[in-house]
Amino acid sequence: MQSLLRAAGLAAILCAASLSSASAEDPFYLGQWKITGAVPGPWIKSDAELFPDEMKSLVGQTIVLKPGAVEGPGGFPCQGPKYEVMQGGPDMLFQGAFGEMQAKNASVDPQKLAEQVGLTGTAYRTVITGCEFAVDFSFGADNDTAMFALDNAVYVLKRQ
Repeated sequence: MQSLLRAAGLAAILCAASLSSASAEDPFYLGQWKITGAVPGPWIKSDAELFPDEMKSLVGQTIVLKPGAVEGPGGFPCQGPKYEVMQGGPDMLFQGAFGEMQAKNASVDPQKLAEQVGLTGTAYRTVITGCEFAVDFSFGADNDTAMFALDNAVYVLKRQ
């Protein structure tokens, strides 16, 4: 009986150890990112909903995601981000914008919208910073390309 309890205890410890290492996030998103382009968000109805001067001013800028800070232009700087990674389908991208579009019109395909803006793959990850300036960074199959939405535009970031 005692050896059975020992074996069960050892199994529980090994199981717990494997779960903690499996749940440890790979900080794939950390690093220096350059904003290389901007396109209108597919949810807008007209270009009048865009801010072209803001789009032009952000392209070429750099955002740095560090363990203890977010650095960048405008409202991006943040001390003490609380990074959280969400995984899911294309309907969750850009704070659920693609899912909302499909809810209003069943013919809208969130996967096609993701591909239209340049995200690859079929499983997506969104990095939430927990900062006051609530911009989430979305990733497809390519860890060296990220996107974020701001003021009805989708911005493309490339790892530097």
